Amino acid sequence: MSATLIGSIARTAEPQAVLRRFLALDSVVTTGNGLAYAAFSAPLGRLLGVGQQVLLGLGILLVAYGAAVGLLASRRRPPALPVKLVIETNCAWAALSLLSLAVWFSPTAAGAVWIPAQALVVAGFALLQQLALRSAVK
Repeated sequence: MSATLIGSIARTAEPQAVLRRFLALDSVVTTGNGLAYAAFSAPLGRLLGVGQQVLLGLGILLVAYGAAVGLLASRRRPPALPVKLVIETNCAWAALSLLSLAVWFSPTAAGAVWIPAQALVVAGFALLQQLALRSAVK
Protein backbone atom coordinates (compact mmCIF):
# COMPACT_ATOMS: atom_id res chain seq x y z
CA MET A 1 0.00 0.00 0.00
CA SER A 2 1.35 3.37 -0.88
CA ALA A 3 1.18 6.43 1.32
CA THR A 4 -0.88 8.13 -1.40
CA LEU A 5 -3.50 5.37 -1.35
CA ILE A 6 -3.70 5.40 2.44
CA GLY A 7 -3.90 9.18 2.47
CA SER A 8 -6.71 9.23 -0.06
CA ILE A 9 -8.66 6.59 1.86
CA ALA A 10 -8.25 8.45 5.14
CA ARG A 11 -9.16 11.86 3.66
CA THR A 12 -12.52 12.66 5.21
CA ALA A 13 -13.91 14.66 8.08
CA GLU A 14 -15.86 11.69 9.42
CA PRO A 15 -13.82 9.15 11.45
CA GLN A 16 -16.44 6.41 10.91
CA ALA A 17 -15.93 6.70 7.16
CA VAL A 18 -12.18 6.17 7.55
CA LEU A 19 -12.77 3.07 9.68
CA ARG A 20 -15.27 1.70 7.18
CA ARG A 21 -12.87 2.30 4.29
CA PHE A 22 -9.99 0.49 6.00
CA LEU A 23 -12.30 -2.41 6.84
CA ALA A 24 -13.53 -2.50 3.24
CA LEU A 25 -9.98 -2.48 1.86
CA ASP A 26 -9.08 -5.31 4.24
CA SER A 27 -12.14 -7.22 3.03
CA VAL A 28 -11.27 -6.83 -0.65
CA VAL A 29 -7.63 -7.83 -0.20
CA THR A 30 -8.44 -10.74 2.12
CA THR A 31 -11.26 -12.10 -0.04
CA GLY A 32 -9.15 -11.77 -3.19
CA ASN A 33 -6.25 -13.55 -1.54
CA GLY A 34 -8.59 -16.28 -0.29
CA LEU A 35 -10.13 -16.78 -3.73
CA ALA A 36 -6.67 -17.10 -5.27
CA TYR A 37 -5.58 -19.60 -2.61
CA ALA A 38 -8.74 -21.67 -3.06
CA ALA A 39 -8.89 -21.56 -6.85
CA PHE A 40 -5.17 -22.05 -7.50
CA SER A 41 -4.09 -24.01 -4.43
CA ALA A 42 -2.02 -26.53 -6.41
CA PRO A 43 0.12 -24.13 -8.48
CA LEU A 44 0.39 -21.57 -5.66
CA GLY A 45 1.32 -24.36 -3.25
CA ARG A 46 4.18 -25.38 -5.52
CA LEU A 47 5.25 -21.77 -6.03
CA LEU A 48 5.25 -20.95 -2.31
CA GLY A 49 6.31 -24.33 -0.95
CA VAL A 50 3.09 -24.73 1.03
CA GLY A 51 0.83 -27.76 0.77
CA GLN A 52 -2.12 -27.64 -1.59
CA GLN A 53 -4.59 -28.73 1.10
CA VAL A 54 -3.27 -26.09 3.50
CA LEU A 55 -3.76 -23.36 0.90
CA LEU A 56 -7.21 -24.64 -0.02
CA GLY A 57 -8.29 -24.58 3.63
CA LEU A 58 -6.75 -21.16 4.19
CA GLY A 59 -8.41 -19.88 1.03
CA ILE A 60 -11.87 -20.96 2.16
CA LEU A 61 -11.24 -19.48 5.61
CA LEU A 62 -10.03 -16.19 4.13
CA VAL A 63 -13.03 -15.88 1.81
CA ALA A 64 -15.42 -16.33 4.76
CA TYR A 65 -13.41 -13.95 6.95
CA GLY A 66 -13.16 -11.35 4.17
CA ALA A 67 -16.91 -11.51 3.64
CA ALA A 68 -17.51 -10.99 7.37
CA VAL A 69 -15.16 -7.99 7.42
CA GLY A 70 -16.97 -6.64 4.36
CA LEU A 71 -20.30 -6.99 6.12
CA LEU A 72 -18.88 -5.09 9.08
CA ALA A 73 -17.55 -2.39 6.73
CA SER A 74 -21.02 -1.99 5.23
CA ARG A 75 -22.46 -0.88 8.56
CA ARG A 76 -22.93 2.89 8.89
CA ARG A 77 -21.30 2.77 12.33
CA PRO A 78 -19.36 -0.49 12.77
CA PRO A 79 -19.63 -1.60 16.42
CA ALA A 80 -16.38 -1.35 18.36
CA LEU A 81 -16.30 -4.95 19.65
CA PRO A 82 -16.43 -6.66 16.22
CA VAL A 83 -13.87 -4.14 14.91
CA LYS A 84 -11.58 -5.01 17.82
CA LEU A 85 -12.02 -8.70 16.97
CA VAL A 86 -10.96 -7.97 13.36
CA ILE A 87 -7.92 -6.08 14.64
CA GLU A 88 -6.97 -8.91 17.01
CA THR A 89 -7.53 -11.53 14.31
CA ASN A 90 -5.32 -9.59 11.92
CA CYS A 91 -2.59 -9.36 14.56
CA ALA A 92 -2.86 -13.10 15.22
CA TRP A 93 -2.72 -13.86 11.47
CA ALA A 94 0.42 -11.77 11.05
CA ALA A 95 2.13 -13.42 14.03
CA LEU A 96 1.12 -16.94 13.00
CA SER A 97 2.29 -16.32 9.44
CA LEU A 98 5.75 -15.46 10.68
CA LEU A 99 5.73 -18.34 13.17
CA SER A 100 4.74 -20.73 10.38
CA LEU A 101 7.98 -19.95 8.57
CA ALA A 102 10.01 -21.13 11.53
CA VAL A 103 7.87 -24.02 12.72
CA TRP A 104 5.68 -25.56 10.01
CA PHE A 105 6.61 -24.56 6.50
CA SER A 106 9.68 -25.09 4.36
CA PRO A 107 8.88 -22.43 1.79
CA THR A 108 10.49 -21.83 -1.57
CA ALA A 109 12.25 -18.51 -2.15
CA ALA A 110 8.94 -17.07 -3.34
CA GLY A 111 7.20 -18.32 -0.20
CA ALA A 112 9.95 -16.92 2.02
CA VAL A 113 9.20 -13.50 0.50
CA TRP A 114 5.41 -13.80 0.16
CA ILE A 115 4.57 -15.05 3.65
CA PRO A 116 6.28 -12.20 5.56
CA ALA A 117 5.07 -9.65 2.99
CA GLN A 118 1.44 -10.63 3.44
CA ALA A 119 1.95 -10.71 7.22
CA LEU A 120 3.17 -7.10 7.06
CA VAL A 121 0.17 -6.05 4.99
CA VAL A 122 -2.22 -7.67 7.46
CA ALA A 123 -0.38 -6.07 10.40
CA GLY A 124 -0.66 -2.75 8.55
CA PHE A 125 -4.42 -3.23 8.26
CA ALA A 126 -4.60 -3.91 11.99
CA LEU A 127 -2.66 -0.74 12.78
CA LEU A 128 -4.74 1.44 10.45
CA GLN A 129 -7.98 -0.02 11.78
CA GLN A 130 -6.86 0.53 15.37
CA LEU A 131 -6.01 4.18 14.67
CA ALA A 132 -9.30 4.69 12.83
CA LEU A 133 -11.26 3.03 15.65
CA ARG A 134 -9.64 5.33 18.23
CA SER A 135 -10.66 8.36 16.15
CA ALA A 136 -14.17 7.03 15.61
CA VAL A 137 -14.97 6.44 19.29
CA LYS A 138 -13.81 9.84 20.54
